[in-house]
Amino acid sequence: MTNLDVALLKKDFPIFTKVMRGGSRLVYLDSGATAQKPIQVLDAEREFYEKHNAAVHRGAHLLAEEASELYEGARSTVAQFLGATDDEIIFTKSATESLNLVAYSFGNSDSSNRFYLDSSSSIVISEMEHHANLIPWQQLAKRTGASLSWFPVTEDGRLDLSNLEEVIKPDVKVVAITHQSNVLGTINPLDAIVKRAHEVGAVVVLDACQSVPHFAIDVKSLGVDFLAFSGHKALGPTGVGVLWGKAEHLREMEPFLTGGSMIESVTMTEATWAPAPRKFEAGVPNMAQAVGLAAALKYLTALGMDKIESHERELTEYALKKFSELDRVEVIGPKNIEMRGAVLSFTVEGAHPHDVGQVLDQYGIAVRTGHHCAWPLMRKMHVVGTTRASFYIYNDHADVDALVDGVRQVQKYFKV
Repeated sequence: MTNLDVALLKKDFPIFTKVMRGGSRLVYLDSGATAQKPIQVLDAEREFYEKHNAAVHRGAHLLAEEASELYEGARSTVAQFLGATDDEIIFTKSATESLNLVAYSFGNSDSSNRFYLDSSSSIVISEMEHHANLIPWQQLAKRTGASLSWFPVTEDGRLDLSNLEEVIKPDVKVVAITHQSNVLGTINPLDAIVKRAHEVGAVVVLDACQSVPHFAIDVKSLGVDFLAFSGHKALGPTGVGVLWGKAEHLREMEPFLTGGSMIESVTMTEATWAPAPRKFEAGVPNMAQAVGLAAALKYLTALGMDKIESHERELTEYALKKFSELDRVEVIGPKNIEMRGAVLSFTVEGAHPHDVGQVLDQYGIAVRTGHHCAWPLMRKMHVVGTTRASFYIYNDHADVDALVDGVRQVQKYFKV
């Protein structure tokens, strides 16, 4: 294994002391849905409420000053983690809200704005998108009259970019793509997509929920225009998400929500907007959650994102090898480690994914089952659903072995 000391690291996560059904230990293989939280994150959030709780950017008293400093400090931490500047970081309640923010902002633009869409415009997505990066663009297309097209997925779970210029045509205004598939584990090659999108004047919106927690991200190197991720998948609290956008784009965009904090001036009939990021943060924000997210990103940084990537890569390679030895079990998606993350979706012949998950649960093994908020992809891969194991920093070979043994128990139970 790599030089992540998983046994020592797990001591930071109180949930791993929990005893599961039948006295089993917890084998948590559902980090693709939400990650567990280290004590450092729990302490940071609790300390905010115990010692600094006040509405940020409001009031001149000490608590308000401290809360505002912690909140803006969290913004700086996120910016540093992504290789961005502070004014490019917008806090939302989730990655879903971040993606909707961009879609609704574009929809609120008038014809003088570069982000305006109408029936002459087109939006490009892919067949492997999570619903959070599919439905907002479906709805924007319906509201504006824009057309919707997509990159197909190959049988081995890769994006088919063979007709890149035919998909990203000159009328395309938005290309919204996932960085890593939450079902297949596929890491998509962005360079060609970004290059072509920018050639036709389109912006690239990246769903980075499955990548930001797992390997180093530098937004400038990626070349995309917007990036969204969720705090709870990166060891942070629920209720906080991030939207990064290029500063020049944020200046031009219309707000998504309106109300307090996001205004420059207000009369009874008119309002003007504050500069970004405040323009996009109406109301009292999720302050303690942002502070908790900052603690999570500091924790990941201290571990080393390169070490995390190496650890997960080695673990996934081991899992793929072990699964290749199972009869009547099929991995859905890439069968090798090339451009692939720590997500392993599979089917067991003769057993429904939900049944597989329930049997595994009897042994303390937590996995995700179903369509994973990716119905079009399920149809493309010719399955009703899959069982999904997703690995993270607190998993090791013993967890993979427990999963493989659990799958054999599934086959024994259902006599398949």
